[in-house]
Amino acid sequence: MSSRTVGVVTGAGRGMGLACARRMVETVDTLVVVDRDDASLQGVSDELGAQAEILPLCVDVADRAAVARLALVAEHGELRAVAHAAGVSPTMATWRTVLDVDLIGTALVVDALTPFVTTGTAAVCFASMAAHLMIPDGASAGDAVLDDPLDPGFFDALAAAVGPSIEDSGVAYAWAKRGVQRLVRRVAVPWGQRGARICSISPGMIDTPQGRQEADAQPAMAVLLEHTPLGREGTAEELAAVVAFVLSDAASFMTGTDLLVDGGVCAAIEAFGGISA
Repeated sequence: MSSRTVGVVTGAGRGMGLACARRMVETVDTLVVVDRDDASLQGVSDELGAQAEILPLCVDVADRAAVARLALVAEHGELRAVAHAAGVSPTMATWRTVLDVDLIGTALVVDALTPFVTTGTAAVCFASMAAHLMIPDGASAGDAVLDDPLDPGFFDALAAAVGPSIEDSGVAYAWAKRGVQRLVRRVAVPWGQRGARICSISPGMIDTPQGRQEADAQPAMAVLLEHTPLGREGTAEELAAVVAFVLSDAASFMTGTDLLVDGGVCAAIEAFGGISA
């Protein structure tokens, strides 16, 4: 068994992915930084290269052939930590692309890395508070489809289960992130048999370029912020700190669960039966 350790961060070029890379680089010998933008990857490599071996990998996580290149982790040591932060938000893409990147891409990344998980491997996949806020409990028909995101008929089946609203990119985003939460629960079982762990994290309103773009396009987010118990947005660094904890040995009995990191928005909505402007 190799004594060298490897970490993987997707979406590492900016925002929460970059914040995760800055934390993870201190914990592994080799860090594979994944993004679909070469210039961003070069910037990450330049910044972090003095702290560990950095392997930049330009990959679109929705590209099945490209994701297969993650197998290179086996050449550099034992897979220790994964932060899968790559994704698109509602204003960035059509409903199909949102599902393709945020859910199908997550399934592809997890499948590609599963052969390399071992005792002590830990992973965090990014979901969203949108899944908590927008999808009703007991949505069994949609959930059944979400649980097989790599099925060739996935899009048609989900549209049939959810209805025309799925063609709204915001609705698709919530369903995609619910799918990520459910995927983590399923994968926790076979991974656990190999001594590995996997969780999801559901950020709330976070002050990143992508988050600001969403806030500008969705006035309702200002209302949510106004009613946030902690009275502010979160930072990428705060999310990365939670990810770092989950990936650490301090969280060694945590797997198959979702961590809601939203400043209390969902709690406020539940406590007061909704929020009005």
